[in-house]
Amino acid sequence: MFKLRENHTTWTREAIAGVTTFATMSYIIVVQPLILQGMFPKDEQEAAFGAILMATCIGSAIGCLLMAFLANYPIALAPAMGHNVFFVLVVTQLKVPWQYALGAVAVSGTAFALVSVFDLRERIMRSVPQALRAGIAAGIGLLIALVGFEWAKIVVASPATYVTIGSLHNPVALLAVGGLAVTALLVVLNVRGAILIGIAVTALVGWRTGITPAHDGASTFSLAPTFFKLSLPGADWTVWRTLLMAMFVFFFLDLFDSVGTLLGVSQRGGFLVNGQPPRAKRALLSDALATVFGASLGTSTITAYVESSAGIASGGRTGLANVFTAGLFILALLFFPFFRMIGDNPSIVAPALIIVGAFMMLPLKDILWDDLTEAIPAFLTIAVMGFTLSITDGISFGFISYAFVKLGSGRGREVSPVVYTFAGLFILYYVFHPLM
Repeated sequence: MFKLRENHTTWTREAIAGVTTFATMSYIIVVQPLILQGMFPKDEQEAAFGAILMATCIGSAIGCLLMAFLANYPIALAPAMGHNVFFVLVVTQLKVPWQYALGAVAVSGTAFALVSVFDLRERIMRSVPQALRAGIAAGIGLLIALVGFEWAKIVVASPATYVTIGSLHNPVALLAVGGLAVTALLVVLNVRGAILIGIAVTALVGWRTGITPAHDGASTFSLAPTFFKLSLPGADWTVWRTLLMAMFVFFFLDLFDSVGTLLGVSQRGGFLVNGQPPRAKRALLSDALATVFGASLGTSTITAYVESSAGIASGGRTGLANVFTAGLFILALLFFPFFRMIGDNPSIVAPALIIVGAFMMLPLKDILWDDLTEAIPAFLTIAVMGFTLSITDGISFGFISYAFVKLGSGRGREVSPVVYTFAGLFILYYVFHPLM
């Protein structure tokens, strides 16, 4: 089924690759419920954490298996960082019920599936300039890192400057700084599972020192609070205006992440043929279907993980590696008490968010900084996204400014009709929805 001999690999090699990939991306098991539980009322967060953790593990396993059996690639899937933060902002800032937000994720996943089936993804990707794609990725990284710094109490509120450095005498901040140092060192030394090990070490030190007490509640969990709770509003146009914008952002983020990750990981694994990965349509369809399944279970957008390159470096060449990764996601449910303890103490996960933010700065090298018509829109995308904690506003400022500076400098022909269209739609959105 997986054509091991044709791909010059073995069961053992694929098993090692699957375990390696899981180790590098398993931090999402605790990070995802920790981020998403914030959209629930305090008295519901305990049950929500367990449900989202279960949805994360099952949804990731389904995504890995879809990629394995449809496309035969060792590229694992899980809820995407950045997408989860945007999901929470849609609920908490835009006041969209989380059930509708899940519905928006499912619709965007369905749209992505259609785009994959009819092979429209390349046309859309070519229409969005590299500067904006790189700016969006880096802006999400800055946003994630800021959340990590705030959870760590390293960045705190200030009446004069809005944000400032926190007290490094604060035990929570000290724990996070120590965890950041350990995680960063493990990452630069290329230790497999560096982020998960960093989380575990930080949790252990916090528990032993009393900075982060162990979870003392029940260790039971259920998928019931989020299972098939996705929904869409009726004829309420006020909600639909916000929800349509959210669907657009979910769709584009998934498109950028999945295509970019597929190309990057395939290049590292030597899978490309004439610059394109074979079975790309099936791989992207797996990504889209996983998102729909994930929303049904109760989690945000599921997409391909660049951490899969660690498994490929370990010898993974087929979807069999993904089967092992999927199995480990299911086995992880047995360790719920440990994940629940970490979930009670966000500072434990803060170093992981900061490191993930650093990883997402890599696309900045692809921006033509000497060309200000490229650099300014990219910078605005990054800055607005990071400083406002709004992925939507970052994308909209990027599209609008790109169209404006290109047109104003007499280089309007360099801009695709897609960019002009969306720039106009973003302007209309601000005109009719100024409170976003």
